[in-house]
Amino acid sequence: MNRPYTFINVAATADGKIDSFERKGSAISSAQDKERMDELRASADAILVGGKTLLDEQPKLTVKSAARRERRIEQGRSPNPIKVGVVTVADIPADSDFIQFGEARRVIFTTAQTSISAIDALRGLGVEVFVDDAPRVDLTKMARTLNDLGVARLMVEGGGTLNFEMMRLGLTDELLIYLAPLIFGGANAPTLADGIGLTRQSALRLRLADVERFDDGGVLLKYLFK
Repeated sequence: MNRPYTFINVAATADGKIDSFERKGSAISSAQDKERMDELRASADAILVGGKTLLDEQPKLTVKSAARRERRIEQGRSPNPIKVGVVTVADIPADSDFIQFGEARRVIFTTAQTSISAIDALRGLGVEVFVDDAPRVDLTKMARTLNDLGVARLMVEGGGTLNFEMMRLGLTDELLIYLAPLIFGGANAPTLADGIGLTRQSALRLRLADVERFDDGGVLLKYLFK
């Protein structure tokens, strides 16, 4: 396999929403789930997010626990996984937490729609930029490049469009869903898999590998792709 072992981790409401209709990054995870997610981050070689998440939420994508960062250092790894963003137009502010927060290698996959000046500015900030000469980033090629960069275990943190494309293209091995005891509703609220969608005949099939009940009333579902 010339790509990393890839798992999507997502927190969703009981009705499958990963944010409210306001799309302001509504908190869904409980304290218990946040600890689980931090452990997952500590286990990963890189964390990947899509363009909307990257630009609108400016995520830190770091390991919060000092003990877990120290454990990574003892293993001969960097304190934090590589931060990876995939975005068609990489107009990322220089003061974005993605760029400025935490000690981590930063990688951006973008297209020729990003201006040369913006690419130069990112590289000047120490960001590694890969430019795809196509309307959208080729995710299969991106996965191969990450593999070449030494990423063996890739964590995907959304959003819904990136999640869907990674699954549709067969680039995902595992799907972890924390279902919170909440209902957001809203026809336009994002779900864990958005994008163009599939017919019933083309639906992706999953195999349930584990179910865990949390004290907070949430449920963790672990699926493997067949």
